[in-house]
Amino acid sequence: MTKRILAVDDSAAIRQAVGYTLRAAGYSVTEAVDGVDAAEKAEAARFDLVLTDLNMPRMDGLALIARLRGRPEYRRVPILVLSTESSGEAKARGRAAGASGWLVKPFEPARLLEVAARVLG
Repeated sequence: MTKRILAVDDSAAIRQAVGYTLRAAGYSVTEAVDGVDAAEKAEAARFDLVLTDLNMPRMDGLALIARLRGRPEYRRVPILVLSTESSGEAKARGRAAGASGWLVKPFEPARLLEVAARVLG
């Protein structure tokens, strides 16, 4: 069965790059423009992996992660942060919210695929 991934970023260019990379590897990708859009999509359909930016309008990545982790169906789903932020403090806030891992932008497509494959088992 094809793994379903929700890619969340307010940058259309990043969504396009992430979507292209993952679709080329055979994943089904749904894009969301911010945390509110992502939460609505995640509550309407089940995803196997969520990739989210941190800094977005309406609802940021940390609030999105916390909201998803509050839902039983997303307690064990891997949620990766894809952000330009890479400080220890930012990563600690991400872990506290429930992030499973962290990728730094700009991302290497091969690294994104490697991490996605690893967390999806």
